[in-house]
Amino acid sequence: MYTLKSLDSELLLRWSKLLEYDFFRMYTQHLIWYSPVIVKNQSDIKQESELPKFRKNIYTKEIIDFILNQIANGEKTKSQVILEYKIPKTTLYKWLGKYKS
Repeated sequence: MYTLKSLDSELLLRWSKLLEYDFFRMYTQHLIWYSPVIVKNQSDIKQESELPKFRKNIYTKEIIDFILNQIANGEKTKSQVILEYKIPKTTLYKWLGKYKS
């Protein structure tokens, strides 16, 4: 496998489960870091593409709800969530403001 130029995603998923390491995260982080910056000017207004857009948000709505429920129920404090899940402080406070129950 080390000599292969590429791996099938199913095989990579098996290795991820076996080693309990998210190998897909490396690829998504690469896409995030090296994606081109798109600047829109009013003169550049064009028809929107129907292709799916790549978003840099790596947290799903379910994960956000889970974390906010832990804070709301008193299971964890905000600082515990920041330390345990390694979520940036600004991100957590944006969630708290945006997703108030």
